[in-house]
Amino acid sequence: MSVEIPDKLYFKIGEVSKLASVAPHVLRFWEGEFNEIQPRRANSNQRLYRRDDVKVVLQIKSLLHEQGYTISGAKKYLSEQKEVRDPLQPVTDTTYLETIKRELLAVKDILQKKK
Repeated sequence: MSVEIPDKLYFKIGEVSKLASVAPHVLRFWEGEFNEIQPRRANSNQRLYRRDDVKVVLQIKSLLHEQGYTISGAKKYLSEQKEVRDPLQPVTDTTYLETIKRELLAVKDILQKKK
């Protein structure tokens, strides 16, 4: 799932709800379950999510709704992960890229053998 996050500093709960395609009460529940989501409060006591919070929300939604993680499994996954990687940002980790290259070459070899 690729969602383009608008170029803004803060997002209201309704905006995040629409971006993630989940109800606002789900976001409030996730705030209590996941320490990684820490929206600030405006003077009007309204939640203001930062861009990083929105990225975490999208990742949590992917883990729970698309990849089939439980809440405890998603918590464990996020706690083990050093940083939330933006899927739109280029990957710079050379070890990661080398692994992908090896796997793609292995798939290429398998496909060539089938011919």
